[in-house]
Amino acid sequence: MKEQPISITAIGSISPLGKTSGETWESYLKDSHLFEQKDFGETKEWAAPLSKDSKEEIEQLRNSDNKYKSLDDSVLFALYASRDAIAKAGWKAGDDFGVNIGSSRGATALFEKYHQEFLENNRTATLSSPTTTLGNISSWVAHDLKTKGPEISHSITCSTALHAVLNGVAWLRSGMANKFLVGGSEAPLTPFTIAQMKALKIYSQYREENASEGNGGFPSRALDFEKEKSTMILGEGASVICLEKGLTEKTLAVIEGVGYATEPLRHNISISTDAECFQASMKMALGEIHPDEVDAIVMHAPGTVKGDISEYKAIEKVFCNNLPFLTTNKWKVGHTFGASGALSIELAVLMLQEQQLIKVPFVTNASAPGKLGKILVNAVGFGGNAVSILLSRKV
Repeated sequence: MKEQPISITAIGSISPLGKTSGETWESYLKDSHLFEQKDFGETKEWAAPLSKDSKEEIEQLRNSDNKYKSLDDSVLFALYASRDAIAKAGWKAGDDFGVNIGSSRGATALFEKYHQEFLENNRTATLSSPTTTLGNISSWVAHDLKTKGPEISHSITCSTALHAVLNGVAWLRSGMANKFLVGGSEAPLTPFTIAQMKALKIYSQYREENASEGNGGFPSRALDFEKEKSTMILGEGASVICLEKGLTEKTLAVIEGVGYATEPLRHNISISTDAECFQASMKMALGEIHPDEVDAIVMHAPGTVKGDISEYKAIEKVFCNNLPFLTTNKWKVGHTFGASGALSIELAVLMLQEQQLIKVPFVTNASAPGKLGKILVNAVGFGGNAVSILLSRKV
């Protein structure tokens, strides 16, 4: 018996791309990046922050309720995106739907603030624990939307949002829920977080005054398989997805397959040269669907030398000589850690809806399909926890 399809009926997001679907799509249509140099401690580094307008929206949300004034940006981003998503889906506050919104790092800025206060005063604020716990995001979203369904939070590094999708699909297929709100939120633009990425020697060192270094004006060269230096840059934001059983008039795309796998761990952050975890997750997501039916892949492609090329080699192993169109959004919006997979799904759904490919301006693809019917979305995090989601256009 064929399983009942799972529909994506709405997506809400707030990111450097914008705070509405229209703004986000307009941003994707431009060949310019959204990075700026910001001060982090004593250094100036590239980052992709929310726009001034988006930040004002978040501040209005923070000040709309006295209980929200003590919340981290990662929670507020999720609240904002979740309200938008359920409004588009036609869900109402108080409905019986589940919530699974994860984060790689959670309340990063608040945790650093409270820890610094502790180092200086040997004590901390009353709310330092409840506002920095892992379950903070889903709990506050459930509170804000007054849902009667289950609320779940988790952190599986950079594939967190796609793991939330996996979990939502499992709940729906089990019959334990009919609707699930899933996604990821991240606010990692803090000095300590940037310092951690620099310590791994994967952060972009591009400087505009040294444009002759070959970056072509793009601080992140995500999907450039010829680069000699890693060029990852962090961004912030949230993306939240409404999942429902069956097809509805609001169906934007259908989840046709899901796959997951874990890399045999050889090092804390390593991945094999041909990303064995991605090979397994993509094959699982495809199931009995022939690889030739996939028109495009939204790659994880964080902008690191090893990360980008290993995923590409995995795709070569699975798709052989007929590679789909390859794209990513990290050259433009940066790596948003736990939110990145959901932002990639948003890109895939927009391309399916608009029937238009979003290209990486400095990459030449061998193939460009005339129509878009199926798109595969990949994500992986430290420890090699890969997830692949196969989306198809509603027909």
